[in-house]
Amino acid sequence: MNVYDRWVFPPLLDLVMRQSQLERYRREVVAAASGRVLEIGVGSGLNFPFYGEQVEIVIGIDPSPRLLAMGSRRADAATVRTQLIQASATAIPLGDDTIDTVVMTWTLCSIPDPLIALREMRRVLKPGGRLMFVEHGLSPEPRVESWQHRLTPIWRKVAGGCHLDRKMDDLVRAAGFDLTELRNEYADGPRIMTYMYAGSARSTA
Repeated sequence: MNVYDRWVFPPLLDLVMRQSQLERYRREVVAAASGRVLEIGVGSGLNFPFYGEQVEIVIGIDPSPRLLAMGSRRADAATVRTQLIQASATAIPLGDDTIDTVVMTWTLCSIPDPLIALREMRRVLKPGGRLMFVEHGLSPEPRVESWQHRLTPIWRKVAGGCHLDRKMDDLVRAAGFDLTELRNEYADGPRIMTYMYAGSARSTA
């Protein structure tokens, strides 16, 4: 049983992630994807409607069979070709240099070993391939940051392993990517949960 099935009731997670304020970020990140796309943490398939004609296929991986069952229903209704695989981002079951775009939307916060996962994403990307992402994470405000560090040990136990205090840009760079675009801002809601990192990166190798 994985963390989503143990701590998060999947329909509730689906409801949370369908908040209207998040749709702007989804559209922005997903619409930029092209070619063979790997979506990390595809979950219930909320991003499927935003993929464009330039996408050949979306290969979605997620460790949760319950979320993938929900995702399969959205995949059937999608205009883009899809393939769903139950797998961890730390051991992506794809060959080297086989993916044009990797997409992540609010996923890296809950992966137990984010650096290993990012290096796996880099491995499967073709030369010149892109990582497109939007994540929430560590705020630059000392007071908010302090609360994020304080609450994360409790929060991750009740929210599918989600960390409030990961500095996402540093993780992406540490895995061997060059950030080509990055926007940081607060979305609506409690600041400890809504500091956003939205951008793109390419492998340095």
